[in-house]
Amino acid sequence: MKNSVPTLLSFNGGYVDTMGFLTLQNLFTAHVTGNFVMIGDALANGSSGIYAKLLALPVFCITILISRSIMLRLAPSDHRALRAMLLVKVALFAVAAAFAIWHGPFDVPDSPGLILTGMVLVAAMAIQNGIHRVHLKDAPPTTLMTGTTTQIMLDLAQLLYPQSSEDPAVVRARMHRFLIAVVVFAAGCALAALGYVALGLWSYVIPPLVALAVLIMHQTLPRPPGLDQTAH
Repeated sequence: MKNSVPTLLSFNGGYVDTMGFLTLQNLFTAHVTGNFVMIGDALANGSSGIYAKLLALPVFCITILISRSIMLRLAPSDHRALRAMLLVKVALFAVAAAFAIWHGPFDVPDSPGLILTGMVLVAAMAIQNGIHRVHLKDAPPTTLMTGTTTQIMLDLAQLLYPQSSEDPAVVRARMHRFLIAVVVFAAGCALAALGYVALGLWSYVIPPLVALAVLIMHQTLPRPPGLDQTAH
């Protein structure tokens, strides 16, 4: 059950980034690197839709800064901080779905509805990135697969080199976890594309449902020892 949380987060990472790219004029909502590339393309080729991509980075950074600052001040434990962040993420995905269905389709680059929907998704995925860094440090990344794929290849090389000092069982276990993350992320990308073709903007309802499943799974996990069991 514990491993299901980062697995579902990886699915949403692929799904949301693909859905944003398909529906929001090539906006990447789960990470900022792709938007830098698209900004360069807009500057070089004179294409439109640059404002949403320019806003993505400050929105991403400010969301992490504010959310983490609030949790450090208000949350009495990491368990409750994670629960609060997951709840906020569910709400943001639900709001983004409502905006997308109401304002879409987004045929005009940098329209107010597009920017509003995109920035809500960027905020949600910023929180997911923060969750991974703070609460799921041992899990593979859930939004970027470059480093994950690199680690898989490094582990494979380690297994193929019999003189390696690292325990092969540890390497295999790590490689298995990272492989699952890549496969699930790719599945999220594929299902986002299929969902968009089949359902259009109604495919936006999937991320809040997956995020809600993550929240429910987290609620069922054993609470850390010493945590006040009567507090809610």
